[in-house]
Amino acid sequence: MPKRILSGTVTSTANAQTVTVSVERRFTHPVLKKTIRKSKKYRAHDAAETFNVGDKVRIQECAPVSKNKRWEVLADAKA
Repeated sequence: MPKRILSGTVTSTANAQTVTVSVERRFTHPVLKKTIRKSKKYRAHDAAETFNVGDKVRIQECAPVSKNKRWEVLADAKA
C-alpha cells in the first residue's frame, strides 16, 4: 500500500526534531454546495531541524517514531 503524502505549512518547531504541520483541505458541502476549508495538524519528524515556522513542506507517512509522530518531513513543497 503506498504511503500518503500531504502538503502543509509548519506552525510550530517547539519540540526537538519535531515540527507541527497544518494541512488544509477544501471540499464542497454536499447539501449547501458551499466550499468549506478544514485544517488538521500533524506532528512530523524533522531529524535535521531544518524547517522553521511558515515553511511549506511535504510530509509522508512512516512507522511510529514516538507517541504522536507518524509522519516524516520529505522536503520543501517548492523543491
